[in-house]
Amino acid sequence: MRKIIFVFSFAIAAATFFGCSKKNIAPPAAPVLVAKSFATNVPVEVQPQPVGHVAAFSSVSIHSQIGGVLQKIHFTEGAEVKSNDLMFTIDPRPAQAALDKDKAQLKNADIQFQREQKLFEQKLVSQDEFDTNKANRDTLAATVQSDELNLSYTEIRAPFDGIAGMAQKHEGDVVKSPDDTLVTLNQIHPIYVQFAVPERYLPEIKKQMADHALKVSASFENLTGEAPQGELSFVDNSVDVSTGTIQLRATFANENNALWPGQFVKVNLQLSELTNAVVVPSQAVQNGQDGQFIYVLQSDATNQIVELRPVTIGIQFGNDTIIEKGLSAGETVVTDGQLRLSPKAKVKISQSGNTNSPAQ
Repeated sequence: MRKIIFVFSFAIAAATFFGCSKKNIAPPAAPVLVAKSFATNVPVEVQPQPVGHVAAFSSVSIHSQIGGVLQKIHFTEGAEVKSNDLMFTIDPRPAQAALDKDKAQLKNADIQFQREQKLFEQKLVSQDEFDTNKANRDTLAATVQSDELNLSYTEIRAPFDGIAGMAQKHEGDVVKSPDDTLVTLNQIHPIYVQFAVPERYLPEIKKQMADHALKVSASFENLTGEAPQGELSFVDNSVDVSTGTIQLRATFANENNALWPGQFVKVNLQLSELTNAVVVPSQAVQNGQDGQFIYVLQSDATNQIVELRPVTIGIQFGNDTIIEKGLSAGETVVTDGQLRLSPKAKVKISQSGNTNSPAQ
């Protein structure tokens, strides 16, 4: 019996000893990734939803003003043409023949009128005869002017610099005026990008436009180089009640032809710029019951520990978030491993996070 009591007492003592030993062992440092907050200038942008689309600055469907046979096409489809470049020639021979005929009749009528005028001055013809002869001459003069205009219509020229589309008629086709479209010409220098934004942005847009030109950028899939830059040039005069959005339009110089009519693009409208904003990688910001917080790295004499810091966040841009309150530039924040942490927890830095900080 004593032996059993001794063994039982020894077991209790051993359990008590090892239990106390476990309480005295500190948990290992949690591995984390970190990055430094930094200060930078951040554009305040509006990103329309879903996307914008590109529209020609001017677009015209070219028609012939006279009927006839299409004699010659002078441009290459899809190529750029300059203002007043000859694009089509309608067979001019019928118009030229009509002009020659009416010119001959006008010449004869003018001779007749001069004779009639002398007779009228000698009071050998009546006023009615004189007026009839004069009207006949004036009518033929107007007909000649009309013939000359029709002859000029046989040459169809570009009304502005632009890109020619696909020809709708071919050489030898009979063109009906004014029904037949010959080609569509689009002006792309400059060019428009049209897009819509929620109406809540309208007051700020109007305020900023009154102070300075608002920058707009347009990007698209497989874009090479920098996104084309333009300026906001038009705000519609009403809000679409069915969508709660307002239509905007930006003008782009489009010197390198990066934008093309009908193309869909992602648009960024820059309203203003925040100066020296404190920025951290977005994954550093955590959500708690009392709002957003960040784990900030602190150091004591022997350990690296973390402090839970409540913060007020601002806008997000790219993979970063602006911290409006609660953090200074240059502080080290935890970007990964937060689930293992609590205030004053010890940490072990696995590696530095990737940020755009100038200090990195």
